[in-house]
Amino acid sequence: MSELVRMISADGTLTVIAAETTDIVKKTKRIHRTSPIATVALGRLITAASMMGAVLKGKDDSITLRLNGGGPAGSLIAVSDSSGNVRGYVSNPAVEDMFNDKGRLDIAGAVGKDGTLTVMKDLGLKEPYIGQIPILSGEIAEDITSYFAISEQLPSVCALGVALKPSSAVNVAGGFIIQLLPTAMDDTIDKVEECIKGLEPITQMLANGMTPEEICRHVLSKFELEVLDTSTPEYKCNCSKERVSKALLTLGRDELLDMANDPETEVSCHFCEKKYKFTADEIKELAK
Repeated sequence: MSELVRMISADGTLTVIAAETTDIVKKTKRIHRTSPIATVALGRLITAASMMGAVLKGKDDSITLRLNGGGPAGSLIAVSDSSGNVRGYVSNPAVEDMFNDKGRLDIAGAVGKDGTLTVMKDLGLKEPYIGQIPILSGEIAEDITSYFAISEQLPSVCALGVALKPSSAVNVAGGFIIQLLPTAMDDTIDKVEECIKGLEPITQMLANGMTPEEICRHVLSKFELEVLDTSTPEYKCNCSKERVSKALLTLGRDELLDMANDPETEVSCHFCEKKYKFTADEIKELAK
């Protein structure tokens, strides 16, 4: 079971959120049959989306992260609700592994740097909030940090990680996001910088068995922290035949009538691979 915790410093100068998303990333890999490099890239984005979704206030609010970097992995998309429940997919789940000069999976090479990170928040208003920035590194955590700084003017620190076993199975996955509040002064920034200097990777903390709360306290060891809330997010798709029908409507009348020439049309959900079947008569009704 995955776990997420939000905490605030006792002096009210910053918040920190940490998540252990191992089971979520395992399910992502199982659904989409992702290659190792696609597993790590999508796992990082899904972890970020879960943490960013968990701070939304409305029960029906949601957030969508879309990474279009022009790399061989294609587009990566992750969607989270306000409980941190998340789903996602990558255009090319079978993208071949690439390695950097350190012999590690080259996530930036797979994602690409020639493109944008788009963040869309559906807060139940007439129009969703949309923020978009140029991709900074393609490593995803740095791009999330850049988004907060540019689009939301929130000084932040983001760490994301997915570690694989030699068999390519998911070993651990998770991340944390530190955000300074308007009450933060220069000494708060200095303390945060001291805390994160020389910090081990998030995957090492998780492999050592640290819980999200322990990670928060470890990462911000110079601060007294109080728990705001905890949750147990899941990989959760909200697709249904009705939702798929609405998506089909966007194809237009002519294309739907063309589809109705087949006795049956099968449509798969991008996020969970669930299949929905429509008869020719059902497609004709949609065309009307």
